Amino acid sequence: MNYFTHEKRYNTVNEYYRHLFGSKVYKISLNGDFTCPNRDGTLSHKGCIFCSEKGSGDFAGDKKDSLVKQFNEIKNIMQNKWKNGKFIVYFQANTNTYGSIKKLRNLYEKSLSLDKDIVGLSIATRPDCLGNDVLDLLDEFNQRTYLTIELGLQSMHEKTLKFINRGHDLKSFVDACKSLRKRNINVVVHIINGLPTDSYEDMLETAKFLNKLDIQGVKIHMLFIQKKTELAHYYERHPFKLLTLEEFVDITVNQIEHLNDQIIIHRLTGDAPRDELIAPEWTLKKFVVSNEIDKLMRKRNSFQGIKGRDYEK
Repeated sequence: MNYFTHEKRYNTVNEYYRHLFGSKVYKISLNGDFTCPNRDGTLSHKGCIFCSEKGSGDFAGDKKDSLVKQFNEIKNIMQNKWKNGKFIVYFQANTNTYGSIKKLRNLYEKSLSLDKDIVGLSIATRPDCLGNDVLDLLDEFNQRTYLTIELGLQSMHEKTLKFINRGHDLKSFVDACKSLRKRNINVVVHIINGLPTDSYEDMLETAKFLNKLDIQGVKIHMLFIQKKTELAHYYERHPFKLLTLEEFVDITVNQIEHLNDQIIIHRLTGDAPRDELIAPEWTLKKFVVSNEIDKLMRKRNSFQGIKGRDYEK
């Protein structure tokens, strides 16, 4: 089943959640005060090259605050825009399965008890932080709520994984997806367009590669340069060409056209806090980006999966 509309010729997470839960659903990003093996010295002290000081959780709550305070503050902001809806709590910053089983269980349990209208739990993590004990715990929660694990891939190409200092290879990612799906846990994959070591064809190949996996969703990000990141230091020393808005829209539409039409698209933009962004400035205009993608798809009379029949068995 797909969830296309006249305006959106691809599966939007908004329509998918409306179908699944019968109402608007908001994700509320919480900070569980996790670290990351790519930051604590286990693999590296630098982190992924694009990762911010807040572990790419710049719009999550403040880790100094309780989960209750974080949730209520963000909930109030959401309800100023939309009065009614349900919630998915989202552990976003750093690696949210990287801790003791006791800590993980306590945090996940508490997050689900924050509000009567919470319908799910989303957890961002790395493929190399899913040991059997963690998988068993996730399996428990998957029996109780709508659970989604968000895994960063960024690129399928080994040269790019090394450049961005991911600290794992493609096989590790594939194995993690398989382990999660054996337990029937939903998987959402993050990819980035515009990494300097990836060509246009490389980016398209990454999207096509997703069709070979049993995944339920994808987040497509554009590369932006954020202050106080390893990427910012690299960009200062070795300036490289960043994608224009038109280039990002073109490659993203092509990726959507090749993407299995059962995969839910959770995001087509990404942005840094305004005062933290170095470049490109167009990434701040999220609605412009999504509108340009919609316009190009209508112009082409295109839709998700139109070029991707190679994924059919």
